[in-house]
Amino acid sequence: MAAVRGRCVAALVLVAAVLAVPAAVPAVALAPVAVPAATAATVRSGAPASAAAVSTRETSAAAALQRSVRIGIGDQKDDMFSDARFRRLGIRYARLAVPWDALHVLWQVQQLDAWMAAAHAAGVSPLLTFEHSRVHRRSLPKPIQLGRELRRLRTRYPWARTFATWNEANHCGEPTCHRTKLVAEYYRALRRACRSCTILAPEVLDMPNMANWVRTFCRRLGFKPRLWGVHNYVEANRFRMKRLRALLHVLPRAEIWLTETGGIVRRDNGSPTKLPQGVSHAAEVTRFIFDRVLPANPQIKAVYLYHWNAGPAGSSWDSALVTHGGHERTALAVLRRVLQVGLRPHASFRSQRRGR
Repeated sequence: MAAVRGRCVAALVLVAAVLAVPAAVPAVALAPVAVPAATAATVRSGAPASAAAVSTRETSAAAALQRSVRIGIGDQKDDMFSDARFRRLGIRYARLAVPWDALHVLWQVQQLDAWMAAAHAAGVSPLLTFEHSRVHRRSLPKPIQLGRELRRLRTRYPWARTFATWNEANHCGEPTCHRTKLVAEYYRALRRACRSCTILAPEVLDMPNMANWVRTFCRRLGFKPRLWGVHNYVEANRFRMKRLRALLHVLPRAEIWLTETGGIVRRDNGSPTKLPQGVSHAAEVTRFIFDRVLPANPQIKAVYLYHWNAGPAGSSWDSALVTHGGHERTALAVLRRVLQVGLRPHASFRSQRRGR
């Protein structure tokens, strides 16, 4: 989560050294790459039918899931794209939160170039979400400025075609919290700036104000957008769906993308919102998302788990699938099973514990 999570951006220490940024930053030339074939499924037997029949059925279920729901990873770091384990998963979608003024700050341009180049080389389609400035956090662009920034991103990275209006716009740690009219104007500006792009309405966090914020936004806009991004950290980590269903009641015809979600391993950012955490807990949450939330809510058409690998010791947020030292966590095994076998809506999402 942006404000709740408090992402650690190591490169912030360089800001003082790059205050003088050239007016124009040279573009990076990148050639198109072929997208690798999806990972083949390997499954367990155990049903009364033959092993071959079970394997075929489960492989078909996994393929059907990936045709109807895009499964991706969100991470601000680019090293996941070179991780052989990530490549073997066959994931073709990734999300990046991009400060609205990123192309005006040299070190942010360098980070963005590296991430986009790595994603493109891996055959991964990016979802780029606008967010607050990392240099002047409370500053907000005019709608015409945000539209201009989208066009600049499209010029620099022409393969980027999927964008979200704003990251966790309803969270009151964001400067957009009480400015639904401005955010509605942002959405209009982005749609005008790229008619051929997929533009999500603002991504919202499942705080108590989520449904009412969205209702107010739609009233300001004059209609209900079809595509929405939701971050359901709070309820997913409490194994609930009440706020999500309240949102779906407000948006009965919308397509929902869980653009940030996952089980929390460790969180130490001073937030007053208390949530369970731990490695086993994170695996349970990952099962809950795929085996409970998805089957119960067919409006959900995308799931982006956050994030691939943990930051160094002292990082304020960890919901990663891989430790900072490179060791796999159980949540990664859950994701691998979902991609290879499919959902298990009737199985328990709880981990087996000794003594029970």
